[in-house]
Amino acid sequence: MSRIGKQPVTIPAKVKVSIKGNQIAAEGPKGKLDLTLPRLTTAKIDGEIITVSRDNETNQAKAMHGLARSLVNNAVKGVSEGYQKKLEIQGVGFKATVKGNLVDLALGFSHPILYPIPAGIKVVVEENTKVTIDGADKELVGRVASEIRSYYPPEPYKGKGVRYAGEQVKRKEGKTVQ
Repeated sequence: MSRIGKQPVTIPAKVKVSIKGNQIAAEGPKGKLDLTLPRLTTAKIDGEIITVSRDNETNQAKAMHGLARSLVNNAVKGVSEGYQKKLEIQGVGFKATVKGNLVDLALGFSHPILYPIPAGIKVVVEENTKVTIDGADKELVGRVASEIRSYYPPEPYKGKGVRYAGEQVKRKEGKTVQ
C-alpha cells in the first residue's frame, strides 16, 4: 500500500468538505476549491477524516493513490491556512508594483512587463523588491511565482534577476583580460 496514500487527511474545524463521485469541494476561511480525483481512486469522509483508496493493485493505481491523497490534503490545507511564495528582485532599477489586478515589473527591458493576477491570488509588493504571493490553491500560487520569475531568472555573473526568497545563486567568474 502507498505510504502517502494510506495516511488519512484530517479536516480542520473551520473547513467543510463534500464528495460527489470523484469531485471534492472544500470550503474554508481562505477560499473555496474544487478538485477532481485522479482515475482509479476514490475518497470517503468518516467524521473528521478523509480516506483515499484505490480501485485495484496495478502500478498506475498505486501511483494515483498517493497523488490523490496529496491533492486532497493540499486542498484542505489551502482553504484553511493558504499557501505563500516570496520572491526577491535584485538589480539596479529593478522593481515591481501592483496596479489594480496587474503586477508591473521593471526588469531592465525597454518596456514594463504587465503580469495579470489570476482570480484567487493576492500579490503584495514591499520595498519595491519583495513580492509576496498568497492564495488557497498550491498549484496556482507556485505557477504565478514561477511565471513572474521566468521573466528574468537570476543570472550567475552579476546576480541580477527575480529569485525565490532564500534561493542561492552560484556566481561565476567573468572573463579576465590578459
